[in-house]
Amino acid sequence: MPKQIRLNAFAMNTVGHLSPGLWRHPRDQATRYTDIHYWTELARTLERGKIDGLFIADVLGAYDVYGGNADEALRTAAQVPVNDPLQLVPAMAAVTEHLGFGVTASVSFEQPYPFARRMSTLDHLTRGRAGWNIVTSYLSSGARNLGQREQLSHDQRYALAEEYLQVCYKLWEASWEDDAVRADRASGVYADPAKVHGIGHQGEFFQVPGFHLCEPSPQRTPVLYQAGASTRGRAFAAANAECVFVAAPSKTVLKNQVAQVRAAAVAAGRAPGDILVLEQLTVIVAPTDEQALARLREYREYASASGALTLMSGWTGIDFAQYQSDQVLREVQSDAIQSAVEAFTRADPSRTWTTAEIADYCAIGGDGPVLVGSAQTVADLLQEWVQETDVDGFNLASVVAPETFEAVVDLLVPELQARGLFKRDYAPGTLRNKLFGAGDRLGAPHPAAALRRGAGQ
Repeated sequence: MPKQIRLNAFAMNTVGHLSPGLWRHPRDQATRYTDIHYWTELARTLERGKIDGLFIADVLGAYDVYGGNADEALRTAAQVPVNDPLQLVPAMAAVTEHLGFGVTASVSFEQPYPFARRMSTLDHLTRGRAGWNIVTSYLSSGARNLGQREQLSHDQRYALAEEYLQVCYKLWEASWEDDAVRADRASGVYADPAKVHGIGHQGEFFQVPGFHLCEPSPQRTPVLYQAGASTRGRAFAAANAECVFVAAPSKTVLKNQVAQVRAAAVAAGRAPGDILVLEQLTVIVAPTDEQALARLREYREYASASGALTLMSGWTGIDFAQYQSDQVLREVQSDAIQSAVEAFTRADPSRTWTTAEIADYCAIGGDGPVLVGSAQTVADLLQEWVQETDVDGFNLASVVAPETFEAVVDLLVPELQARGLFKRDYAPGTLRNKLFGAGDRLGAPHPAAALRRGAGQ
């Protein structure tokens, strides 16, 4: 039985996500991002293709590293303007039954108490299809605009994230007992006060004495996604994440990253397969290889090299405006995304990258690879990536919206299904059960499960 491939759609509530400049393409509809119908149409398309979920990226800040300001980000619409991701989900959930939703939200700029309530609300409204992509944020502009003199260091952000999760886990898992809600019309008791508990959290970063404001949602804790691939990020993901996103530029780098995630999971007391590892990819699919290559050439006519370097500068903390086009990138320490720097420096000893090569690579699909061809060709390539790297699936970005996703649904998915590599229908229940088939709730040895009342009895 071949390994089933997981597929997510990767989007952002913005004009230009990972292919800067492509909003100018005559068939691109990303400038409709402020229209709720744009998102409900996308949700219906993805559910028609049995896509596991829509993963919505977010940043709270502007890409202002390139050239020392945000001018190029604004000119090229490099992830700005950007709207809130969470508010899209209820409308998309209302027109679908199975599609999951992974929402990016940072632990660095918001107290966990109101955030936990928002996620519980979302899990209720989606009937258990909510997921949270846990990020620590990497843009200093976001920290400054949230009243911080400067952002915390890379490792300090993860220390804060650890405690943030502890607060959320306590609110979601330990505050309300399973039978706290009685909704007894005869007695007039809705919730039994003896079964609702304050969490009494007193920590280094947060003090939260009270009980969770929401009654238990279908999953209680949403499905947990994480994208950290640095040493510290892997340890954090190994303890907490259910799905880990990576953006490796080659199979060599990806194989190493997958192996590191699996090893870290074992070190954290979990099984290697407890975490689904998903690689960021862009696929350009057409009826024939020639048509797909023609489409790529057409797309490149609209791509913005400066927009690509603007994104890469923000991801790495390196101002690429200061680099010559033929200058080779060397490892640089920063408080941005350390794994992004590593991927283009020492992760693959056989490969070096100049500034021009990075700009060309990132102009279509950002910091993830691009696969081009017919459905048969791309399916062959995806099989190779899975077999050679042990990755579980892919987070598929769009080049021209919604054209890229429509081609995936209409051409690629049927080919994968014919090969037995992709599901023909959704599993029942919540997002967690659809992904793992083990019920709606987190189970041992996940740290959230250990906080559940009665877990140790």
